[in-house]
Amino acid sequence: MPLAFDSTSHGIVAFGFFNIETHMLLLQELFFFADDLCAAVVQLSGGAAEAPLPGWRIPDPVARGDLHGAIAGQDLSGFIGATYRACPFPAELEGFKQNPDGQLSREAVEEMIAPFGEAHPVSVTCEDGRYNLGPYRFDTPGFSDLVDYVDRGGYPRWRDERRPPYVSRMMEAWAGR
Repeated sequence: MPLAFDSTSHGIVAFGFFNIETHMLLLQELFFFADDLCAAVVQLSGGAAEAPLPGWRIPDPVARGDLHGAIAGQDLSGFIGATYRACPFPAELEGFKQNPDGQLSREAVEEMIAPFGEAHPVSVTCEDGRYNLGPYRFDTPGFSDLVDYVDRGGYPRWRDERRPPYVSRMMEAWAGR
């Protein structure tokens, strides 16, 4: 579930996984896969000043969908609703854990987002302890919070605390920066 994070450019922003069966993240109106973000963090941790981040943008809130309505199974409109039609919120709260394998493949999610959004690659940059993720700027502690969120598997955490290998690679690089 996306949580609120402090940015230095836009104030409080929503960031996170929005369906436990996909590895896609949202940052306000931007959507991108966690493995791509992790690869960008690895590049920045290795000294690169900029790393590409392929993704999509859905500026229209109706086209994005209503996360709380989708979780409740009451509003399955927009892109978020499409993901919940494919993989509904679990009937038992104990099943609410981020799946490290993810039932929804990247290809399936890309097909789902196509009618609602536009391809919108951004860059992740680092300069003087400031990180930009597209138009959103974070200080080092703020960006570290995003990295830690992905490492934890967001809220509700990774199922069985098992992270995908791309997360482990990111954390190893991030710790060594």
